[in-house]
Formats: sequence, C-alpha cells, structure tokens
Amino acid sequence: MTDLLYSEEEEALRAAVRDLLTDHCDAPGVIARTESDTPHDREAWKALADGMGLAGLLVPESLGGQGASHREVAVVLEELGRSVAPVPYLTSAVVATEALLAFPHSRLRSSGGTPIADDLLTELASGRRVGALAVALNVAPGGAHQAVRHEGGALRGELTGIADAAAADVLLVPADDGGLYAVEADAVTVTPQVSLDQTRPLATVTLDGAPGRRLGDAGPAVRRALRAGAGLLASEQLGLADWTLTETVRYLKERKQFNRPVGGFQALKHRLAQLWLEVVNLRAAARNAADALATGEDVEVAVAVAQAYAARVAVHAAEEALQLHGGIGMTWEHPVHLYLKRAKADSIAYGTAGAHRAALAELVDLQAP
Repeated sequence: MTDLLYSEEEEALRAAVRDLLTDHCDAPGVIARTESDTPHDREAWKALADGMGLAGLLVPESLGGQGASHREVAVVLEELGRSVAPVPYLTSAVVATEALLAFPHSRLRSSGGTPIADDLLTELASGRRVGALAVALNVAPGGAHQAVRHEGGALRGELTGIADAAAADVLLVPADDGGLYAVEADAVTVTPQVSLDQTRPLATVTLDGAPGRRLGDAGPAVRRALRAGAGLLASEQLGLADWTLTETVRYLKERKQFNRPVGGFQALKHRLAQLWLEVVNLRAAARNAADALATGEDVEVAVAVAQAYAARVAVHAAEEALQLHGGIGMTWEHPVHLYLKRAKADSIAYGTAGAHRAALAELVDLQAP
C-alpha cells in the first residue's frame, strides 16, 4: 500500500523552503509587488531555483537536475501556496518541464549536438532561464487549446491567457501542424492581461513571424504537462487552504469580544471544525495525486479526484478567512485578499472542478442520471 505520509526528507525540504519564503515573500512585500509593474519576484525565484536547486527537481541528474519525484515538488508547491509566492514555479519547473520531458528521444539537434529538449531542460533546471507552455491557464488535460499558424518556417498568431508569460525566457508554443516549438521570448510580443490573481499574472502572446525550433508532437507533450500541472496544483491549493485556516484560528484566539476570545463561540468552532475536515481530506487527495504522478499508477483518476475536490475547499477556506477576520480582513493591507484571489483563479486553472468530475465519471464508467 502506498504511504502518503511525509518522509523525513520531505519534512526537511518543507522546513528549508518555508524558511526561505519567510525571508523573501513576507506578506507586505508580496502586496507591494502586486501593486508594481514587476509582479514576479526575481530574487525569490533565484533563491529557490539557483540557490536551492528546486527548479530542477523533476529533471534527471544527467541533465543537471535533482532527479527527484512529484512528491518533493508537491511539498514545495504547498509552501509556495502558503505564501502566495509570485514566482513561476508551477508554470516553469512543473508544466514547461513536463512538456519537455515528453521528448526523451528527440532527433532534432541544436548546434551543440544534443537534443533541443535536453538543452532546454538543463537550462530550466538551473533556474537561470524560465519556461512557459503557451496554452491558456484554464485548459484542462486533454482539452482543446489554441494553436498558432506555422507558415514558411515561422510562427504567426495570438495566444491568450498564458500564465507567467511575462517572466518566461522561452515559450513552448503549439502550432497548427501538430508540432510544439521552442520560441525565444524576445521574438514575441507579450501584453499583460487584467488578472484576478496578481501573483500569477496572465498575458497575451503575439507571434508575428517568430522563429521556432520544433521539439516534436504537441499533443502528448501538452497532455502530459497539463496533467502534471492539474495534479500538483492541488498541493498549492492545499498550502493555501492550510495557511488560511491556521491564520484564522490564530486570529480568533487573539480577537476578543465581551472579554472572551472570539474563537470560543460555539458557532465559530463548528465552522472551523468543518473547514479542518475539508482541509484534511484535501491533503489526502493532493498527496495521492502527487504520489500517482511519481509512480505512474492510476494517474488520470488521482488527478481528476484531486482537482474535483481541491477548488471548492481552497475557495471556502479563503472566504471563511476573509469573513472571520472581520474588518481587518477586508483591508488591502491584510494579505487574505491575495489568498482569495489565488484560490478563485486556481479554481479554473487546468480545468474546472466540473470538468474534472466529468472526466472522472468517464474514467470509472459512471453514467450521468
């Protein structure tokens, strides 16, 4: 039977990442960054990716990565969710990396004589370059997505809703000829879109004759990338829900009315107990999805179960935090609004809960009434 408990190594990784994020992604700093023209925290990303080597957890050691599994990546994402860190970890170290890992035997060679996908994996693993899959954030695994035109060796078209495109150095772009192309960011125009979640901004990517290096068939690579993104997004949602619950309990223990802690009122105890049960169940679903991705067993079902459940819990936890913090929770200075926005945005990222429930029903042959 699979052990979903955290190992000593995973707990040590959690402690290290939490300490780093405490130093680099404190709430006032994240709020200030969302109000600036540079929402991505390059220093935090450098510390995570270059300093700790976390950008290459999924990349084989032979290509400069850590050769770890999705379980370790899930722990990192839990901590990133707890701090709503404005770094492109999910989009680069998970989604773009998984897309490139779909080409282990690429025959297209770069000038250095190694497969193009391997070159890019080495670069992403180092953290010195950031990648992004040019597929809209709301597309579910196996769902239809936009593709640009491939004409005369160049790429033309417009792609919308691309997460963290502004931070990317290289974009992995699907084209209408069925190929996935690596396109340098300086060859395209990236236009910011209005994003509810300002810590994971969206953008429109316009290609007007941009050169691209073909990596291979887009279909399997995009499906693999979106499946991993959906499965590990549940760990980010878990971290978000866990932080909002913990902070709400702490606040209600300190806040007093009628000379007694607000948290002592029975009605609030019941609400928090119910939320705690939901977070515990989410932890089980998220851990199962991460373990399934790591082992390759029942991946489709595990990912669908996790995402069918995670969105509602994360949004509920953030909404309860906002309400139970009272007046201070409604202010821009308190970080709870960042968590609510991230939870809402995550609820449609890589497919809605409804889309994953429908996928799950098909996987287990459960017919609609």
